[in-house]
Amino acid sequence: MAGAEGQLALLAGASGLAGGYALTALLEAPDIRRVLAVSRRPLGREHPRLANRIVQFEHLEAQLKGASCEVALCCLGATLRQAGSQERFRAVDIECVLAFARAARAANARRFVIISSVGADPGARNFYLRTKGEMEQGLVETGFESLDILQPSLLLGWRGETRPLELAAHAFMPLVNPLLRGRYIPYRAIPARTVGEAMLGAIRSGRRGVQRYTYEGIGTLARLAASRTRAPAQPKAPART
Repeated sequence: MAGAEGQLALLAGASGLAGGYALTALLEAPDIRRVLAVSRRPLGREHPRLANRIVQFEHLEAQLKGASCEVALCCLGATLRQAGSQERFRAVDIECVLAFARAARAANARRFVIISSVGADPGARNFYLRTKGEMEQGLVETGFESLDILQPSLLLGWRGETRPLELAAHAFMPLVNPLLRGRYIPYRAIPARTVGEAMLGAIRSGRRGVQRYTYEGIGTLARLAASRTRAPAQPKAPART
């Protein structure tokens, strides 16, 4: 049960594009009392409700032993270019993610929120989609009371590094997105900010079991997060007469 002052959230991947937005949303949420963000390097952010723990993800479960949380959010992920090989890619996108999930379960997390990919399928021929599908399958088997899987397509946003694909996406996707209709709507590019904020919306949804969200569902969750992002202003004391 969450305390009267809000829930304690455990977050991995806050140094990434969507993860950074997720962290901001959590820190601005009145129903999140504290965020424990785990990362390889200091995040360089200060906030009275933020604790940044530096970890080695290869030993994540041991290093988070004794931690406690109600919800856990995972934004871990890499590209094949970043990883350098398929083996290293799987080490991040499956092994590190599942290690974090097991650590979250040990910390008593009832809800786990993860960013995956549209089209994820353990039986896919595409290596990337097959890897994401195997990761999702592993999370389902972990047995969380609530598992929210966000499946966005291309994320729109500016990273510290320049990527030709992202430059092209910013130029063309506003024109392409309206053409993706019907069963192709899930493949619309989506702002990373929307995905990050949707993670908070998933926490607030209250839905049990395994839930998967693509483009439209992610947008709905983001609006749910925005509806109560900031605490209401305290009423002013009446003026003395």
